Amino acid sequence: MPKKVELKESDVLKQVRELLRWRDWYVIRNHQSMGSHRGLSDLTAIRSGRVLWIEIKKPGGKLSDHQERFKTEIEGHGGTYLVVTKIEDLE
Repeated sequence: MPKKVELKESDVLKQVRELLRWRDWYVIRNHQSMGSHRGLSDLTAIRSGRVLWIEIKKPGGKLSDHQERFKTEIEGHGGTYLVVTKIEDLE
């Protein structure tokens, strides 16, 4: 029986970014570094005035405390925050 290949977060991120761009979203990859906003999502996608904040996690992965706070702030201001573990989560 073939061994099941588990996708890495970087694989899921690449798939999500490509799918969104194919669907005409403007996609920004947010990089964390010193001085960055703590908990900032991995991707920001914009189309027709709609903005998505997208955090990529491997299956079973959970948000850090900073990511949870960021999610709460985004949603509290009427934004859309998605946690994506596989490409099908966007459907």
